[in-house]
Amino acid sequence: MADIRIHRDHSLGLAKARKIAWQWAEDVEARFDMDCTVIEGELSDTVEFTRSGVKGRLIVAADHFDLDARLGFLLGAFSKTIEGEIEKALDSLLAQAKPAAKTAARKPAR
Repeated sequence: MADIRIHRDHSLGLAKARKIAWQWAEDVEARFDMDCTVIEGELSDTVEFTRSGVKGRLIVAADHFDLDARLGFLLGAFSKTIEGEIEKALDSLLAQAKPAAKTAARKPAR
């Protein structure tokens, strides 16, 4: 068996983090035939996901994501590839959610 652990800090707040987690859950359900269950809490949510050979959870907090997954024997051989795909998907969703950087207004030179 192989374990995957991924931690990502963010500054989105819980409401936006929830939206990202739900998008992530919908994506893994569609792409990897996962069964996902979202358990909402007051300070954090948990997305539990499972399918044959995979069981895990994504903790969604106002300032971070923590993903833990346990891969079965057959999928364990591909753990680095699977971990990379999860990181890529989560990082992509986080990048889309970041607010655009504000540029300072410049005063015209006199």
